Amino acid sequence: MKSIKGRILVLLPAVALYSCGDGTSDPSRAVIDELHLKKGQVIVCGPPDAEFGTVDFDIAGSRQVRQDFNMAVELLHSFEYDESEKVFAKIIYESPECAMAYWGIAMCNFHPMWEPPGEAELKKGAAAIAIAKSIRQRSERASAYIDAVAAYYQDWKVTDPHTRAVHFEKAMEGLHARSPDDPEAAIFYALALDAAADPGDKSYTNQRKAGELLNRLYVASPNHPGIIHYLIHTYDFPGIAELALPAARRYARVAPSSAHALHMPSHIFTRLGLWDDCIQSNTRSVDAARCYAQAAGLKGHWDEELHGLDYLVYAYLQKGDNKAAREELKYIATIGEVYPTNFKVAYTFAASPCRAALENKDWEQAAGLSLQPASFPWERFPWQEAIVHFGRLLGSTHSGGMPTAQTELSRLNVLYDTLRQQHDAYKSKQVAIQITAGEAWIASRKGEQSEALRLMKKAADMEDSTSKHPVTPGEVLPARELYADLLLEVHQDAAALEAYESVLQKCPNRFNSLYGAGVCCEKARDQAKAAGYYRQLVSIAAAGSSRGEVTAARAFLKRYTGE
Repeated sequence: MKSIKGRILVLLPAVALYSCGDGTSDPSRAVIDELHLKKGQVIVCGPPDAEFGTVDFDIAGSRQVRQDFNMAVELLHSFEYDESEKVFAKIIYESPECAMAYWGIAMCNFHPMWEPPGEAELKKGAAAIAIAKSIRQRSERASAYIDAVAAYYQDWKVTDPHTRAVHFEKAMEGLHARSPDDPEAAIFYALALDAAADPGDKSYTNQRKAGELLNRLYVASPNHPGIIHYLIHTYDFPGIAELALPAARRYARVAPSSAHALHMPSHIFTRLGLWDDCIQSNTRSVDAARCYAQAAGLKGHWDEELHGLDYLVYAYLQKGDNKAAREELKYIATIGEVYPTNFKVAYTFAASPCRAALENKDWEQAAGLSLQPASFPWERFPWQEAIVHFGRLLGSTHSGGMPTAQTELSRLNVLYDTLRQQHDAYKSKQVAIQITAGEAWIASRKGEQSEALRLMKKAADMEDSTSKHPVTPGEVLPARELYADLLLEVHQDAAALEAYESVLQKCPNRFNSLYGAGVCCEKARDQAKAAGYYRQLVSIAAAGSSRGEVTAARAFLKRYTGE
């Protein structure tokens, strides 16, 4: 754990003299205590001067309040929500009339790009807003920010998360329009645009608006954590990811004390198939997350560590480095308790072992997948549970276990119904894609190849019409790649090559699509084109890769080109 001397003082038990505003209607200590704010010294694992980038929010108040507030916003922009809340809490206990500090509490419990807040977080955010609005003499600017985040929390009991995110977007749009010279208004508006974006909008309307805002600000403020962070989220999509590569290269240097900032560049590295960069990014992030868990005295692991491990396993698999991937999977299997228990944690537990089996086409292993840890509350995460059943279904269809495949398909339908009942359109569609793909492979094993191809193409088209979740490195197995595999199996080699190439357009340097494309070209006797794909595969593969595909590619290159 590194100290942060000079950036924040230990939380004081009594109210200090300074204020960030001129209000006189101070909330009572009892009202504040009911928020159950996170308190204490900020914990970071990084350089001794606690580098989170540079923010100048320009609020009224003492020098210490302004310094603390800017640090809180720096942490907020890097999604270090718990630590940010501690700093906002410090301001509140020292200057309870500071309305913007309550805005900060509401923002810390929002999590725009992650899973929606739970009931406890929603109650805390809504209560913080109510206190902020009770402070009568607050600035017009403070009121605008408070009203904007209040739009997200309004009617939270009866309004779905996406609709609330759209309400926040519209409120931030109005705030930005009224204050075009306020950089923070523009930055949070860009975040709101990304959070409310339609995953089916392939023109990326919201993202392009956000990109324009952020790129204009980036020129003057290249060390602002929010600008850099949100540029990465804005362009975390096929075809436009390269636009965020400069930000990805910079973010970890600007905010090296944030484990999430160390991880975020890997979103773009993953999109562009830069596997070594992805591994380096997440190795640093995982180390920082382990340090944080120890310094914070967590009983188990921190969720940010699991998030980095998910990306690490994915990158190792794309390099054909089974040895390194297995080491990470063995480590993940030792993890039982994680704080907090959330979307990211469930996804890593489900997706990482499933990916390892499916990417290697180890169908027996896939058929034997189980929900681990067994004590994990899987009932709270039906989409993540579906990943394991999807893996078991594919494993069973490829290893002769057709009754098991039918059972797994039935379970997927139950989970789909659950998500529909929860009005989760995005996740239910992801499970619908898995169901359709599963039906395709079951039909194939019944000898119904025309129906199998129709269903598998349908699944691929469904997946192409949406986007991966912003938290994940990618689909557990791309449906278009599965379609290509099926085409290759039934000797439709030209169509298979087209499908593999489509995957590579969306996911550059994907191991199995590179190899599949090479096989298709080799079968078509296009030796030069096959050599190109095999050469690319060998170039990304780990030096000691044990994958048979790498051995076959090297043998072809030696035979055809003498390499």
